[in-house]
Amino acid sequence: MKAIDLNCDMGESFGRYVLGTDEVLMDYVSSINLACGFHAGDPLVMQRTVEMAVKKKVAIGAHPAYPDLQGFGRRFMEMSAEEVEAMVLYQLGALWGFVKVAGAELIHVKPHGALYNRAAQDIKTARAIASAVRRFSKMLILVGLANSALVQVGQEIGLKTANEGFVERGYQEDGSLIPRGQKGDLIHDPRVAAQQAVRLATEGIAMQVSGHSVEVKVDTLCIHGDSPQAVSIVKAVRSALEEAGLEIRGMYR
Repeated sequence: MKAIDLNCDMGESFGRYVLGTDEVLMDYVSSINLACGFHAGDPLVMQRTVEMAVKKKVAIGAHPAYPDLQGFGRRFMEMSAEEVEAMVLYQLGALWGFVKVAGAELIHVKPHGALYNRAAQDIKTARAIASAVRRFSKMLILVGLANSALVQVGQEIGLKTANEGFVERGYQEDGSLIPRGQKGDLIHDPRVAAQQAVRLATEGIAMQVSGHSVEVKVDTLCIHGDSPQAVSIVKAVRSALEEAGLEIRGMYR
């Protein structure tokens, strides 16, 4: 049986600000990308989300970002490669502390938002992130946009990598995501998201906003936990993947 990982961004609440329905979503995914306090999350949210993931036997990954709480990490920031590398290391160390005391393992690293998008195309940023991951642990899986610079650089320096596809995002002709705020950027219909998930997992194909298909070979599929339709989408996606004969399995080393 062919397997696919289904991941979700989580732990994105902060203080009295609550975002997402992590406990519900965690029942349907196999991996989580946990905010490390820079774009969202705080120490208590990180600790509780790790404990929840351990209880539900879900693989834990770090979700480092630019230091941008106000913009939820979706704004580009001009930083040197040295700053990016140190920033990622800092966030990995913070999350690892909670993972360690919970008796679990940190499995993967997936950058968030603007940092993720920049690393998909900018070699310097990609190298800085990959270097931070490798310095922290050569055993970590580096997750990036399918066929992106981040995946390429990770492979070049000997890291295990995972090509990621998005079930509720629109694609452009070159396989990149349609920028947020532009027509076709988000898929709100759970049925359409489920169809895209199955095509990505079984055929390596995603649909463009124009209606044409683009090749996107993937190892893991992402659902955004902050989406208002997240629960409906994850249920539809999980059901459709299983009906297509796919096993949902985490990115275990």
